[in-house]
Amino acid sequence: MCLAGLDRGRERLAKWLAPLAGSLAGIVAAALCRQRRRMTQGIALVALAFAFATSTAVFNTTYNAQARIDAELTNGADVTVTGTSQTPASTRLQKLAALPGVRAAQAMQHRFAYVGMDLQDLYGIDAARIGEATRMSNAFFEGGNAKGTLDLLARTPDGILVSEETVKDFQLHLGDQINLRMQSAKDHQYHVVPFHFIGVAREFPTAPRDSFLVANARYVAQKTHTDAAEMVLLKTPTPAQVAMAARAVVAALPGVKVTDVDQARRVIGSSLTAVDLAGLTRLELGFAVLMVAGATGLVLALGLADRRRTFAILSALGATPAQLGAFLWSEALLLFVAGTSIGTLTGFALAWMLVKLLTGVFDPLPSF
Repeated sequence: MCLAGLDRGRERLAKWLAPLAGSLAGIVAAALCRQRRRMTQGIALVALAFAFATSTAVFNTTYNAQARIDAELTNGADVTVTGTSQTPASTRLQKLAALPGVRAAQAMQHRFAYVGMDLQDLYGIDAARIGEATRMSNAFFEGGNAKGTLDLLARTPDGILVSEETVKDFQLHLGDQINLRMQSAKDHQYHVVPFHFIGVAREFPTAPRDSFLVANARYVAQKTHTDAAEMVLLKTPTPAQVAMAARAVVAALPGVKVTDVDQARRVIGSSLTAVDLAGLTRLELGFAVLMVAGATGLVLALGLADRRRTFAILSALGATPAQLGAFLWSEALLLFVAGTSIGTLTGFALAWMLVKLLTGVFDPLPSF
């Protein structure tokens, strides 16, 4: 493509080079076109380096982001305080939210409910604000719209999101009434609580992968006669420090534990997505920079050697250094612009293919 372009696009190339080469644009363009084979080889080398750098940066950034999402999904948030029904973490919500470094704090109920004879995890949330403390990925919900699904849940007091496996096992349809049996705080007996099935949740923070339910915390509290929330989710840029401070806050509560996202990432260290590619990314990008510099320098050096006699003649005829430099600067500009454009597009395509091939590794799936 570059070879054909240089062969047939001399006039257009001269127009592009006019701001740099001035009145010599036509001569410079003609010189570049005559050396189109060497220029094409140089563009190919630069494009290769940029494709490598772009694909590496995009893929590794996506990979590390998915690794963190995986750890957040397992842990629940940057820092998660998990209590029990007897000692709910929500009793320390205000103190936890006031800790230095905490940007948002949300309580989340973790109850259990019988679906038929199957005992499942049920999470009671404030659907309008849960996203402040933990990531709500579009991949978590069927239809790929986290905001829309949570808004619908917030507008439906008795609404419930059901896991894919439960939907399949009980052959549920949107709008169906689901009668769950939940334990009441008054008599500690299980009573029937009606819900309406409004959506499917593929994943949810701290939830098991197979069967779980997500409902409005206010409705769950009303029907079970207790608003206690067993969990508190904290958003923070410094998980380790906040986790340490949170442990001091809940130290007097028996059975309450504090975990952070970095700890969760170490626990799931056997997972492929737990590999940290930050160091490898820096190494690969450094290699790409050296490759670009080497390729550009080599092509320019070869061009200068080829035109040494031409430059000597031009100098004897009175050409100024600026006029001679127009040849070199134009050649460098062509190499950089063409190589960068082709390489960047190729790099994004390669990164997309790599991420697409590894979608089975990511949990949840990445959003394209």
